[in-house]
Amino acid sequence: MSNETQTTSQADIAVAMILSAWHAQNKKLDALLDKLPDEQFLKETAPGRNRGIYLLGHLAAVNDAMLPILGLGEKLYPQLEKIFITDPDNTAAEMPPVATLKDYWKKVNDKLSAEIAKMKTADWFSRHTLVSAEDFVKEPQRNKLNIMVSRANHQGYHLGQLAYLDVKKAD
Repeated sequence: MSNETQTTSQADIAVAMILSAWHAQNKKLDALLDKLPDEQFLKETAPGRNRGIYLLGHLAAVNDAMLPILGLGEKLYPQLEKIFITDPDNTAAEMPPVATLKDYWKKVNDKLSAEIAKMKTADWFSRHTLVSAEDFVKEPQRNKLNIMVSRANHQGYHLGQLAYLDVKKAD
């Protein structure tokens, strides 16, 4: 086996592992979102912490932003950015209902999954749109695959917070 073939195979495996982790986090979040009643999302995950509705909207907004970052298209719900990324919880005059945010979450992830499935291994090692061509030459690790690593970790962090809402159902 040549080095080129071996490297390609290792790259394919690395991409598959990272995408699998991202999909697994989505699946865990989907299961929790389906399990919790909508009114549970109006509670704080811990005293003085974000409410579930804010975290749900935040996760949908962050995943929505992945579309342009990965060069896969425009955001589906650009209106979520100010409410759930720019501003902290409890500052928006009005938020979409929990059911709407769950629908946004599903539609964003369906679109992301469909577009991700079309990408080739080499695509993952190309630069994302938040890094300039000049900086990418100096830091090639700032690639699209790194976005997936950071977003899978991000989802895991907020999944841990949202899990407290399941415990608090008895309150």
